[in-house]
Amino acid sequence: MIDIAIPKGSLLNQTLQLFEQAGLEVRRTEREYNAKINDPRVGKVKILRPQEIPSYVAKGYFDLGISGTDWIRESKADVVTVTELNYGKQGPGKVKLVVAVPDGERIASARDIKPNSRVATEYPELTRAFFEELGIQVDVQYSYGATEAKVPELTDVVVDLTETGSTLRKNGLKIVDVIMESTSELIANKKSWADPEKREDIHAIETLLSAVIRARGKVLIDLNVPEGKIEEVISILPSMKNPTISKLYNSGYYAVESVVDKSQINLLIPRLKKAGAEDILELAISKIVP
Repeated sequence: MIDIAIPKGSLLNQTLQLFEQAGLEVRRTEREYNAKINDPRVGKVKILRPQEIPSYVAKGYFDLGISGTDWIRESKADVVTVTELNYGKQGPGKVKLVVAVPDGERIASARDIKPNSRVATEYPELTRAFFEELGIQVDVQYSYGATEAKVPELTDVVVDLTETGSTLRKNGLKIVDVIMESTSELIANKKSWADPEKREDIHAIETLLSAVIRARGKVLIDLNVPEGKIEEVISILPSMKNPTISKLYNSGYYAVESVVDKSQINLLIPRLKKAGAEDILELAISKIVP
């Protein structure tokens, strides 16, 4: 049985949705930070700040947790990355930890930042390491949020996490460098990972979560194809490996099944129809386990 730490804040909604789609619904109790998952492999479930989760997992308070790459590196937590889950507060994808300065400054990259500049950030360790590598002495000041609003009165430079950069631009800032990319990661305690029984449970949870991630953006397409048109249809039909093809009973038709990107489906269906496909079905997929 394994204990799990789930991130609150911006990652919470996407995390709860992921667990629910994986058949591991997180049910919150009357105490806000306590939760339950009705699965025999799961014991204690806590909803905590993602900043804290890597350290708690490293110390063995939890066997498994979800946090961002940014907080794992900032905390220097000694954990095992089981897999990247590749989602953020807005959905799939990665975010960036960036260096930003006032738009009017004649600064093209972080190398142009003047020594002793004030740098506000929620990531002091990553920020210090970045500027030390550049050989620039800066005054790193911890920010308790709304970092972009502190320029220019309280700070000269901002190091912050962004998905699109729109908030920084609205506050008159421009991005001049990227320190790192970050995404959500499933992390494990090293001792738990080394324990065969716990590792098996961790793998089981990872399989279910990754299966949901893998299925996102994919659909199953079923179609019937006359024997004389099968080669033409197959030539334009994408698939994860190869499409499944079977002969329909007592007819001159084949049944064809394949998994394709949902983004392609509206362009693909008319092409398949034109090539001779019939009875085309588009079906949602909940999980893909390779």
